Amino acid sequence: MDIRQPRRVSRTHTQRLCAGPERVFPLLCPVREAEWLERWAPVFVKTVSGAAEVDCVFSTPEPEHDAIWYITRHEPENRFVEMIKILPEVTACRLAIQVTAVPAGSEARITYTHTSLGPRGDAFVDAYTEDHYRRFMQDWEDRMNHFLRTGVRAV
Repeated sequence: MDIRQPRRVSRTHTQRLCAGPERVFPLLCPVREAEWLERWAPVFVKTVSGAAEVDCVFSTPEPEHDAIWYITRHEPENRFVEMIKILPEVTACRLAIQVTAVPAGSEARITYTHTSLGPRGDAFVDAYTEDHYRRFMQDWEDRMNHFLRTGVRAV
């Protein structure tokens, strides 16, 4: 048995979105995300309801192994979702998103916590800087706001 301290990075960012939580939260879904994010293309989605729900499982393409995602918490009444993403031999990731109402629309507090699963994961964790995460979150925010304003994906 190999027991070690984890190599881990956790980053949190709050996005400002131009619509209320009732419009934003349903878009945080493996099926609905394709409506607003042009490069989102799950390989498969296993869901009873046809959308995000507890125990929904989906995969997304990666260069060597598809990533497997599992929704562990889905609380529409609290506008909270949590999922686990496993990228074999790279990282195990917990993603938590809390959407709250604000006068101008919504805020989405998004936390990604990546734990390395080996040498490639170590490199990933090292490169997951605050600046990298801020740029990733800003791109996501810009794309979602474009969709919320226009009803079409940004290109």
